[in-house]
Amino acid sequence: MENKTFFHPPYLTLNFADISSGRYIYCSLAVLTYILIIVLNVAVISTIALHKNLHEPMYMFISALCINGLYGSTAFYPGLFYNLLQDHQTISYVGCLVQIFCIHTYGSFEMTILLIMAYDRYVSICNPLRYNTIMTLSTVFKLIAGAWAYPNIVFGVHIILTVRLPLCQIEILKIYCDNWSVVRLSCIDTTVNNIFGLFVATLLLGVPFFPIVYSYSRIFRICVKSSKAVREKALQTCSPHIITLLNFMVDSYFEILLYRFVPSKLPYELRVITSLQFLVIPPLLNPFIYGMKMKEIKARLLEPFQKK
Repeated sequence: MENKTFFHPPYLTLNFADISSGRYIYCSLAVLTYILIIVLNVAVISTIALHKNLHEPMYMFISALCINGLYGSTAFYPGLFYNLLQDHQTISYVGCLVQIFCIHTYGSFEMTILLIMAYDRYVSICNPLRYNTIMTLSTVFKLIAGAWAYPNIVFGVHIILTVRLPLCQIEILKIYCDNWSVVRLSCIDTTVNNIFGLFVATLLLGVPFFPIVYSYSRIFRICVKSSKAVREKALQTCSPHIITLLNFMVDSYFEILLYRFVPSKLPYELRVITSLQFLVIPPLLNPFIYGMKMKEIKARLLEPFQKK
């Protein structure tokens, strides 16, 4: 009978291919991107925090979205810098699990925050007279806490199923750790993990998506029947949310579907690009979207430059 050794290896190998010729260029680009993400998101967060007239539910949710962008970026970029400067790109098994949890909950937080933002716009436009009664400070904090707790609980169960798997391979397909990439390293049956993984993806991405669509469909109906001024106000406040949602949904679903079903058939460069989209684009794009589209934030951001 063939013997196989099952274990939790101390280190896993990441799939960086041959980067020796351009490692410093790649590292410089990654550092600049990370710095830009930090500057843009901190600028939006601090602008909202420092101006009392922006202490409203909508802007508090935008702050939560930017904080989440910093959280996801910090889970990815420091490890990327380190590996780009090494001859052998590896990550410890424990570090891999931590990165898995952080990156997956980052993506899930993005969806739940977009859900409560859609609810906020729904109440504001469809029930304007009751808005201040419904969206109290207590309600806002409860919604944000729920948006962060829900992914932690759901994905916490999922990663426990991953930890129990013994591994007999050590090569990750990506340049960072994600749950499916570790599950595929196991030599025992992973049917439970695969089925539960699809269930978790449905809970964390699919379930929030339908209430968001319902909220914006109701908003659209109200706008069709309303005056031009109401339509313009709704467009001004809702368009950044819709752009953010579409961008994130396309990036995340594209990455999930490609890596779950056809990872080995894709060229290496395309695999890297598709796997990085939801980690790079939303944290970089969200501050631009809300900073430029929301007049109040834009005015406060540009205020110091206008004074000079």
